[in-house]
Amino acid sequence: MAFAPITLLEMNSVKLMNRTDTKFVTNRQKLSQLLEMAKNDYYIQDINGERNLEYDTTYFDTTRFDMYTTHQHGHANRQKIRFRTYCVSGLQFMEVKTKNNHGRTKKKRMEVDDMDLRDPEKRLFLDSNLHYRIDTLQPALNNHFSRITLVNKAKTERLTIDSNLRFRNLQSGLQTDMGDLVIIELKRDGMVYSPILDKLRQLHIHPHGFSKYCMGSALTNPLLPVNQFKEKLHYTERIINENTTYQNEYNYGHYQFSEPRILQRTA
Repeated sequence: MAFAPITLLEMNSVKLMNRTDTKFVTNRQKLSQLLEMAKNDYYIQDINGERNLEYDTTYFDTTRFDMYTTHQHGHANRQKIRFRTYCVSGLQFMEVKTKNNHGRTKKKRMEVDDMDLRDPEKRLFLDSNLHYRIDTLQPALNNHFSRITLVNKAKTERLTIDSNLRFRNLQSGLQTDMGDLVIIELKRDGMVYSPILDKLRQLHIHPHGFSKYCMGSALTNPLLPVNQFKEKLHYTERIINENTTYQNEYNYGHYQFSEPRILQRTA
């Protein structure tokens, strides 16, 4: 039995008013098992027959990398700004994510046509939502990945599953391919029961923070300090290399994953 589909219109009814986010880090072999276990409890987002959708994201930071530094120092109150393109539709949004010291995440966004911060509408939006001076911002990191989105049958949560992660640093010119890595994020309404948590525990997939912007920057910008991220970087590499044998290519329903590659940094 495959996942039943859910459309974008139907997903609009999934209102997470008191949203909490929990991330998990795993690899594609365990993902295949997780999808098999979850298929009776979840719908899968389907857009014109596509279920593993391409996303492209460009993060901005200040010239002093204040957003990266704030996260590395462990401050609970922090922000990130990004431009996200939904490749299947071509829609692009400028987004500001704000996390408070209670672990709650708020996201404000506006649809845009480009990443030009001289635009008056963008500046008005940023003046209202971003704590940093607009004129200090610069493009910092590009991130491309594939995403599967699941919604539980009670429509109290979304589960995003990101794979095929690739980073390209817009300051250093370095890039890296995250190979077998998979980032799962559970977004639910408060602490309401989630059917995925027991399945994750069965597969020994445990909560583990992973900021795409910070991890990608730490791997591709040698000028940035990484001391506070070293443990996460080592853990990520262990996950990527956890399985020493695998099929060259394997499929699950509408998803096809190419052969995993070892984490690498290339110019």
